[in-house]
Amino acid sequence: MRTAIYARVSTEGQQQRGTIGSQLQVLRQRVAAEGDELVAEFCDDGHSGARLDRPGLDALRDAAEAGLIDTVWCLSPDRLARIYAYQVIVLDELARHGVTVRFTDAPTIDDDPQARLLTQVQGVIAEYERAKITERYRRGKLFRSRAGEVLAWRTPYGYRRVPRDGNGPARLEIFEPEATVVRRIFDDYVSVGHSIREIAQRLYADDIPTPRGRHGVWGVSTLCRLLRNEAYVGRVYFNRTETVPDPRSTRKTKQVPRPREDWIPIAVPALISEHIFHAAATVSRDNSQWSPRRAEPGKWLLRGLVKCGTCAVGTNCHKMRGRNGTWHRYYYCRNHDVVRAGGAEHRCPERNIRADALDTFVFDQVRAALLRPDVLLVGEQAVLAHSPTPDDELLAAELTRLDRRLDAATAERRRLADLYQTGLLDLTELQRRATDIDRRRNDLQQRRDTLIDQRRELTRDNQLRTRVAGFAQRVLTIIDQLTFGQRQQLLRLVVEEVRVTGWNVQIQLRIPLDDPPADQPSRAAPHPMSTEDGLRSLGMHRQPVVGAAGSLGRRARHWR
Repeated sequence: MRTAIYARVSTEGQQQRGTIGSQLQVLRQRVAAEGDELVAEFCDDGHSGARLDRPGLDALRDAAEAGLIDTVWCLSPDRLARIYAYQVIVLDELARHGVTVRFTDAPTIDDDPQARLLTQVQGVIAEYERAKITERYRRGKLFRSRAGEVLAWRTPYGYRRVPRDGNGPARLEIFEPEATVVRRIFDDYVSVGHSIREIAQRLYADDIPTPRGRHGVWGVSTLCRLLRNEAYVGRVYFNRTETVPDPRSTRKTKQVPRPREDWIPIAVPALISEHIFHAAATVSRDNSQWSPRRAEPGKWLLRGLVKCGTCAVGTNCHKMRGRNGTWHRYYYCRNHDVVRAGGAEHRCPERNIRADALDTFVFDQVRAALLRPDVLLVGEQAVLAHSPTPDDELLAAELTRLDRRLDAATAERRRLADLYQTGLLDLTELQRRATDIDRRRNDLQQRRDTLIDQRRELTRDNQLRTRVAGFAQRVLTIIDQLTFGQRQQLLRLVVEEVRVTGWNVQIQLRIPLDDPPADQPSRAAPHPMSTEDGLRSLGMHRQPVVGAAGSLGRRARHWR
């Protein structure tokens, strides 16, 4: 009989260790013992039995359909397929073509019910074993990643993966030639103010290879991913995605992201500081918000800052022709679009806002606020303070009194211990009095901590007053000589948002202040600015200060 043999191994490692060869040797000996003619050998090296589309198996099925073979020898049913349903498909197809399948480790199926049942049970057990292996492999990877081992072989640019050795588990180490390039990219983007495309051009001009080792132009998407990669601040993650069935007919599964709380963080050496990383994120957000594309130069002073007070969404900019044929510029709520609003019943009722009048009004209000730093401080106190500002001398006196009471409670606790040691006080009475003293000490300590916080807050307010006055002085020296572009930069620096509701305009300011003293932490995280304009490159950071409200009143009637 014309006989073929089929062998399969799942991994390349098994192939290298000669597992496929041992299978072929056993099958050849069996064919020779049966006295059949070996006409073909079909192998799948490194192919999983959970897939039906395997090159060797496809070639075997094609040979059976062409009538080239009469018998197929295989080591066991799980070598033919790991999933029982796939075994049934292959066996039925070969049987239709008149091909008999025999296994060296299982009895001949033929028409014996017991042999068929045994083969089916073996197939089910093989499928179950594969599921168990997959589960053990997954749990092992989760355990190793929680222990701090880096499992992924693809490493971020700037690192090299060190396999597990006597010094510890697999880990990432800094590869200094690439790490220097990473630091340069962050510096150019955050401190110097280059755009992504400018950075790509500079890297190409300096002939710096791409992460793939090619001497060409860096991709914009590559640089964007690099600037968002948390590995550079010392964190890589495992278990970020999971495999789910894919509804598309061309694919069986797909990868979908898991919730962030399911991610497993792994500590690695950091290349840059958290300060620089967050600053790069701020730059990216600003660049997307203030993109000059499709924007007329010298127009729309408040573009990106105006929000509808009714809908709390941003506004778009457009021009409209008036009745006399002249063109006017307007800010209009995005919910004027019925589709964007989610239906005609949700359409914004507010009318369009004349841009020239609103631009002039807001700039004048901001200039007036900067002329009076005391108003900014009053606004800051109104936003952040919930009680009258205490007096520093009174706070110091109260702290001294509490310190004396705490010292007295501590001395009383020591006297109780002395009384118990001399036998003048029993254990029950000692515990009762000690509990009362401890309760009073805790109350005093909490009051003392509260007073310390109030005193620290008072110190911060005094420092804030000086810093706000200094910022206002620096801005006011040049505010009347600014061009349109510089005015726009200033408003984007100090204005958080402008909300317009009917005739009322609410301006929320954020005053960027110099870094606080080293012994006084700031309430806001530092965010260096991203442009080359003088007002945005003073090394300041943003501090929310005041929400100032105003009304356009009579001067705005011509644009409503």
